[in-house]
Amino acid sequence: MSDPILKLEGVFTNIAQYHILQGVDLTVPRGEVTMLLGRNGVGKTTTLRTIIGHWRAHQGRVLLDGTDITGLPTPQIARAGIGFVPEDMGIFADLTVEENMILAAVSGPIDQTRLQWLFTVFPALETFWKKDAGTLSGGQKQMLSIARAMIEERTLYLIDEPTKGLAPAIITTMARAIKELKAQGASILLVEQNFAVAKALGDSANVMDDGRMIWSGRMSELTEDTALQERLMGLSMEAH
Repeated sequence: MSDPILKLEGVFTNIAQYHILQGVDLTVPRGEVTMLLGRNGVGKTTTLRTIIGHWRAHQGRVLLDGTDITGLPTPQIARAGIGFVPEDMGIFADLTVEENMILAAVSGPIDQTRLQWLFTVFPALETFWKKDAGTLSGGQKQMLSIARAMIEERTLYLIDEPTKGLAPAIITTMARAIKELKAQGASILLVEQNFAVAKALGDSANVMDDGRMIWSGRMSELTEDTALQERLMGLSMEAH
């Protein structure tokens, strides 16, 4: 695969006495949506947090655009062009939607053209612009969380379970936002439990189990092979 945006080479991450990642190899092709799949607790979130620098890799390398970013502090990794949407959203409940967005635009004032685009993707943001983020519904908070990562153009977005617990209409909005990001040329690494969403968005897929990558290939290959799904993830996802 030529010129990937991100590569993990033999990454081990320990948290306290637990060996969470045990030699993870991962390639994220440029300009694609790469799915990171697997059951709960196999290391998907730890993989994202290791890339962004919240957890420190004890062994192995994380390469962004060919540059070794292993061990750099999180703000420096973010400035290198990575946006991160954590599973717990990471918004400031006692600040307004506007203030949340201003804080997220670390390079300077918000680009108004980009903000108007975000309003077309997430109309609720404009509606609740002056409201405290804590008063939003769960789906609206998730939209704000993703919009905060999207307010500045990034080369790579790490998004952790954006559709978890959301209503179908909001899942559709999320999927459209991710498709639009990709259309702008961004690369996206997406952790997702909803196989229908993974199927709709993913170009390539990586399946984790017990802190290791056990399968990598095209999403279409995984989608079309229910026996492979069953073997890798222990359940047939046809019905999802």
